[in-house]
Amino acid sequence: MKSVCFYFTIHQPYRLKRYRFFDIGNDHYYYDDFADDDIITRLANTSYIPMADTLLDMIKKTNGGFKCSICISGTAIEQLQMYVPEFIDKLRQLADTGCVEFLSGTYAHSLASLEDPEEFLREVKMHDDLIQSLFGKRPTVFANTELIYDDDIALLIKSMGFNTAVTDGAKHILGWKSPNYVYSAATAPDLKLLLTNDKLAEDISRNFNNPEWDEYPLTADKYIRWIASLPEEEQVINLYLSMDTFGSFLPGYTGIFDFMKALPAFGKESGVEFTTPSDVVAKLKPVGELSIPYPISDIDEARDVSAWKGNELQREALNKLYGVAERVNMCSDRRLKQDWEYLQSSDHFYYMSTKNMADGADHAAFSPYDSPFAAFTNYMNVLADFLVRVEEQFPESIDNEELNSLLLTIRNQASEIDSLKKEVKSMRTNIENSDEDDAPVSEELVVVEEEPKKKGTRKPAAKKTTTKKAKAAK
Repeated sequence: MKSVCFYFTIHQPYRLKRYRFFDIGNDHYYYDDFADDDIITRLANTSYIPMADTLLDMIKKTNGGFKCSICISGTAIEQLQMYVPEFIDKLRQLADTGCVEFLSGTYAHSLASLEDPEEFLREVKMHDDLIQSLFGKRPTVFANTELIYDDDIALLIKSMGFNTAVTDGAKHILGWKSPNYVYSAATAPDLKLLLTNDKLAEDISRNFNNPEWDEYPLTADKYIRWIASLPEEEQVINLYLSMDTFGSFLPGYTGIFDFMKALPAFGKESGVEFTTPSDVVAKLKPVGELSIPYPISDIDEARDVSAWKGNELQREALNKLYGVAERVNMCSDRRLKQDWEYLQSSDHFYYMSTKNMADGADHAAFSPYDSPFAAFTNYMNVLADFLVRVEEQFPESIDNEELNSLLLTIRNQASEIDSLKKEVKSMRTNIENSDEDDAPVSEELVVVEEEPKKKGTRKPAAKKTTTKKAKAAK
């Protein structure tokens, strides 16, 4: 029996408002709240909520036979909690069915895995803590931002305790191999890899409503028939789709929701089941190792990371941002750390891309800016103000190594003070108890607190007072 894993992804960044050069140092709020509210509310009403209802209906009608997975970023959750909290309730209902698996990922849908391993680990933990608090279960399968992956990232994923990761079934990596198997990572053999079938996913996302497509119209029975006709040994088909596809890119009137609802019935007739990635790796063994020396992703025809790091503008912005990663993580300013999260979203760098349709890209269609240079200018103005705030916390005149040493000394002193306070409290408690019980005590040191030293007076020597209590004669 063939297994189909649907992955529905949800991500929304915090969009930057128009931020001018003269705002630097004067305005520390960077976000376009109106745009965030408008976009997330519209998507929730046209796409997220109808799709969640569709999935709940599919699970109910199959008595739990239909299963799928959802990958949602922390920034998307924050905005949904703020503007469309009813959708969070829908996600909880899906989680409660036991038929929907929530995947791990980066909190802000960031590029930290390419820029800063420590920040990457911190962000994944932050994301998974949020998922666990909302839906009651910690993710066990990892899907990086836009499925970014290579051999080095595999080691980081494994170091966090994951045994399964999802990445793109890129043709230039697979060659003659099929994505419809379970593989293992060459650098971490215990890490199982699930690869997406881009063709079958794009048959839904790009061709479902395309009358010029030679297979138009796409029906549920035809789609299942294609899956069932794959070679018998190809046991798992991973379909990675943005939830925006359903209801937004493909409006409800196209019949996309009816198409989805019909899949389980035709799947049952053809011996095709719908399951979760955890269930798949539990029953299927890897057929071989897969080495991916250079980063891949699920973006553009190139399936690389040039969508975010392909030009000097993007690399300059990334270098400036992650150049202060260590300092930001050492500070305790809640607002600064929140801005740090939001400024890491990969979308900001995607808008700076100069790739065009000839490269299989359509970046301008998703950008709120007139040009990549306008996106770069606005982001760098915001980043300049952010860096000023970081500088105020930790001046550049102090290098990171010296700063770490100073902070370690401060933390050690604080810990020592706390320890001494506890010791004093314990001694006082013992003395009070001995007074009440009229029991003999050994000679103890009682600390006598000094009055604050007045300016210009000589500091008196520390006083020590000893007390002895003799047992009363009877």
